[in-house]
Order: sequence, then structure tokens, then C-alpha cells
Amino acid sequence: MSKRLVTGTASERGRKVFVHPGNSSMLQVSYGRIRLDREIARVEFENEGQETGLICVSGGGVVMADGQRFAMKKDDALYVPKGLGIIVETEGELDLVECSAPVEGEYPLQYVSAESVQADAKLHFVAGTESAHREINILLGTNVKAGRLVVGVTRSLPGNWTSWPPHEHAAMLEEIYVYVDMPEPAFGLQLVYTDAITPAEVEVVRDGDAVLLPAGYHPNVAIPGSALNFVWIMAAHREVVDRKWGVVQVDARYA
Repeated sequence: MSKRLVTGTASERGRKVFVHPGNSSMLQVSYGRIRLDREIARVEFENEGQETGLICVSGGGVVMADGQRFAMKKDDALYVPKGLGIIVETEGELDLVECSAPVEGEYPLQYVSAESVQADAKLHFVAGTESAHREINILLGTNVKAGRLVVGVTRSLPGNWTSWPPHEHAAMLEEIYVYVDMPEPAFGLQLVYTDAITPAEVEVVRDGDAVLLPAGYHPNVAIPGSALNFVWIMAAHREVVDRKWGVVQVDARYA
């Protein structure tokens, strides 16, 4: 069984934390999923000692924290500071990616709408050459005050590569890719390597799969006719100091 790939994280209802430093190679970041419907319409939890990011990947609902209510729709995000009770509810269906990391500092509760990201050229842009063309949305970046978390969504064109040219940022940030919006029979291939590229470092990825990236170059590619879409969750090793998006080491062979 792969220590890098966690499969089927979108298949369970309710709230479940799939990855955390106690059960994985990650040092800071945790990843969970909150999937609600009319049968399981509400969850409640606390994030003691950890900042939390909630990213809506489908549906709609409400998140309540610190006495405030936030309506969530696709591509909205919410940053919740440590030590708060969190309630999530829906009257229909709601799918949230949950991520968290331990912090010492105090940061404000912050809501990020999809529209605010789309309107900001520093947060929403297209990157890559023709065969590596993809749309990037930075949801929790320089637009929010936080300690470790940097989170966004990448969407490719069918059959394209993303995270190309290959890059890595292990000195500052660890990362998890969570694949979304890839209905059957779509799949992609995730490569992870530190030097030579071998077949042993390739994972087949489908909707709901999570790939742990504590280190290494990590390009990926979609099959023809299907897009590769994923939420990327990064956590800085040093709080605030290493919380920087875009500071990467590119594999010079493919730069």
C-alpha cells in the first residue's frame, strides 16, 4: 500500500480527518472532508490549537464560528483561527475540504468569496504553456492573514500537465493534493521524484484521492478528454516566515 496516496476521501458522509501528522509523513498539515446531505445535515467540532481552512468544492451550506454565519458555495473559502467551535450545516448537499495546521499566533476570522478571487489578478490567473495550460485560484494566500496555511485550486484542460515545469518547495512548505471534480471514468497520473524519474514514483489519481507531498518534484497529467482538478493545501514549516506562495525550486532539466 502506498504511503503517499490516500484514496476515496470523498466517499464518506459526515466529517472525517484522513491525514494528520500522527498517521502520515506530514509534519504540520492535516486534511479532512466534510460531506453533508439531508440525512447528515450538521456537524460540530473545535479546532483547538490549529488554524483551519474550509474550501467549498460543491453544493452549498452555512458555516458558523465565533458567533458569525457564512454562506458557502463552490470555490468560497473560510479561514477559522485556532480555538473556536465550528458548526457546519446544509439544507441540501455540501462538500468541504478541511485543512488545518498548528499555530502559535492569533489571526482573524476571514471569509473569501469566489468572486473576490476571480476579480484579483494576483489570485486568479492562467499559467503554463499549451500542453501545461491550467487555471489557478489562490483562495488562502496573501489575501488572508494566517500562520501556516496556503490553499488554492488548480484546474487543467483535458489531457494537460500541471505543476509543470516540475518544482519543489520542501525547505519551506509541505503539501497535499486533493483531487476534485473528476467524475468517473476520469483519472490522472501523479509523479513524485527527487532526482531520477522511475515508474515506482507514479500514482494513479481519481476524484477524492489525496497525494501527500512532504518533499520532491510533483508534476501530474490528465488523461485525454478529462481535466485534472485539485485543491492544493500547503503548510509552512516556520510559521509566517515560510508562508510564501511561488517560492520554488524548479527542476533545471525541464525549466
